[in-house]
Amino acid sequence: MSGAATPARVRRHPVWRLAAFAVLTLGALAMVVPFADLFLGALRTPAERLMRPPPYLPATPVWRNFTDVFSRYPLALWIFNSTLTTVSITLLQVATSVSAGYALAKFRFWGRDAILRFVIVAQLFPFFLFLIPLVFFLRYWPLLGGNDLFGQGGTGLLGTYAALILPFSVSWYGIFLMRQFMIGVPDDLLEAARMDGAGEWRILWSIVLPIVRPAAATLALFVFVYHWNEVAWTLTVTQSAPELQTAPIGIYMVRGAFDTESQLSLQQAMILVTIAPVIVAFLLLQRFYVSALTGSPARTR
Repeated sequence: MSGAATPARVRRHPVWRLAAFAVLTLGALAMVVPFADLFLGALRTPAERLMRPPPYLPATPVWRNFTDVFSRYPLALWIFNSTLTTVSITLLQVATSVSAGYALAKFRFWGRDAILRFVIVAQLFPFFLFLIPLVFFLRYWPLLGGNDLFGQGGTGLLGTYAALILPFSVSWYGIFLMRQFMIGVPDDLLEAARMDGAGEWRILWSIVLPIVRPAAATLALFVFVYHWNEVAWTLTVTQSAPELQTAPIGIYMVRGAFDTESQLSLQQAMILVTIAPVIVAFLLLQRFYVSALTGSPARTR
């Protein structure tokens, strides 16, 4: 019918556009307000904290809270540990996921379907189920940390950065995600590269990876955000090695030891400082994340 309103016409209607703008604005406010409240709370004085009700806008913002957190607590060390472990885990997971995903998507070999089923099923089991076995596995690692050939006499890999990084070097979800994206890479393109003499690693690096770059960047973003905020495993490993504590563990310890009204401003300032790298990582990889969702290639500058 010519008089019937099509979905495209409805979406272009001013009322529809106004409603969509209002919903997006409310969603943006719901995301921004908690960060604004955290920022304003970090600027309050201890006296304002003790007022009932506390003022929402600080009368005299205490900007030095953002520097005092570095002088009162080993925040620089915590951020360094978080950066080292998170970046290492992200690079390892992206590398293993891209390599394994390429093999499962483009190679034909015996047992491939069984491996794929194992990858899918392995995603059903939460990581905390393996906490205790992993601790024993790292504790009795032979010939390291004072252990002999049979893993006795020392601490193995416990108390090292390797204990924080190695258990997360492979991601079943990442392998499955990259495999699904790589299935869409044309086989004819790969065969043409092989006929020109390109090896598999050259094909993966020069042809496949640029095509699936949005998916790889999205995976890197997810891994970075998750492991920057990871607590359970890091808390388990660093109990005997406080020098390896990361930023979330440090904040957790501070809240447990100094959870008073006068310390809340410093704690909120510390939280803001530690989430800044996550925000920066999201802003840098945002266009790849959107491209992976929409299925369009990301533009690079």
